[in-house]
Amino acid sequence: MANADIPYLKLDPDVEAAIRKDREDNWKNPYAFDDGNVLRREAKPHDEATITRPAFARDIEKIINIPAYNRYTDKTQVFSFVENDDICRRGLHVQLVSRIARGISDLLGLNTQLVEAIALGHDLGHTPFGHAGERYLSQCFERHTGRSFRHNVHSVRVMDRLYRRNISLQTLDGALCHNGEFAQQVLRLGDMSTFEQLDEAVDRCSANVSEIKRLRPSTLEGCVVRVADMIAYLGKDRDDAVDVGIIDSLDCFESSFIGRDNSRIINNMTVDIVNNSYRRDHIAMSKAAFEDIVLAKRQNYEKIYFMEGTVSPVENVVEEMFTELYERLYEQLVAGDESSPVFKHHIARLCDKSFTLTEDEYLKEEPNQIIVDYVSSMTDSYFIALYHHLFPKSEKRLFKREYCDDLQ
Repeated sequence: MANADIPYLKLDPDVEAAIRKDREDNWKNPYAFDDGNVLRREAKPHDEATITRPAFARDIEKIINIPAYNRYTDKTQVFSFVENDDICRRGLHVQLVSRIARGISDLLGLNTQLVEAIALGHDLGHTPFGHAGERYLSQCFERHTGRSFRHNVHSVRVMDRLYRRNISLQTLDGALCHNGEFAQQVLRLGDMSTFEQLDEAVDRCSANVSEIKRLRPSTLEGCVVRVADMIAYLGKDRDDAVDVGIIDSLDCFESSFIGRDNSRIINNMTVDIVNNSYRRDHIAMSKAAFEDIVLAKRQNYEKIYFMEGTVSPVENVVEEMFTELYERLYEQLVAGDESSPVFKHHIARLCDKSFTLTEDEYLKEEPNQIIVDYVSSMTDSYFIALYHHLFPKSEKRLFKREYCDDLQ
């Protein structure tokens, strides 16, 4: 169906009427997560909720004030090697997820501050160079330890173990379970209710990556963020693909329900989810929306993600650089070379900003885990700068397509 033939959907009149009446009656959704049930690893008086700083507002403030949040700005969303201020970076992506998720949760009567905390923290564990970087880092980690690296699992480690901001279990659970690569028509709640369960889940997912597919958010707010993550990137990545020249227009995409462009996808998925989830104990979409979003994801992979290398065909070089950088840093760490950037730029700075993590304690970690912590924390530009610092004679170069290349 042509894109122009797909309308902007509107809420079902009965659902809209119910929402309006419920708001007039000050109805409270019994499935919304209650701030009073928040759980933190440590019972600190400073973290107790107040009228000025409610439970999950504290999580939001904790997240946006840790150094890892600053680094969103220079981390790839999809396109690494194109100088273009109009394409989405990781920092904008998490804002888009937050905006979409807050819109849906507000209509459903859910806890919008919990939604925002999960959305802003869900990608804190992401590597430089997007999912390609995630894949290369995991390969290095697996060669040394047999364990896998996945950014959703590492996001929990960043908030909970490295910077130690006493983030709530509910926010950590939402970040761990966001994994938007797995579309489902109905998202039912998981049962993570203790930090012991969280720790076990993190360990299982690191030991066996297939365990990630079994994760389910334990709050409806986490379910909303998981769906919003997909909604946020599907249309936006298409806009970026046009801007960088991978596709000429959106005409190459097909859709029968949600639309092909960013605005329709956001509107129509929001409406469909609310129509199918209001006053219910799960988050659902219609069969038509589910089938169309599965198609949309497949088309994005075929026409965008698998074709990314045509913009700047350096993927094999990046993989080689990841391996060389990982191995050199590992050697320096094991040798105790305190002049190495792993000591001066990572361990010292992390422990200074962590509040409670000490260098002696951190150095007891398995060395590969420390290297993974370091490499995953890097921005794209820092990774490149560090590589050339450690390998000054290397002829490997990552050439970006510059702003004015098309004017030559």
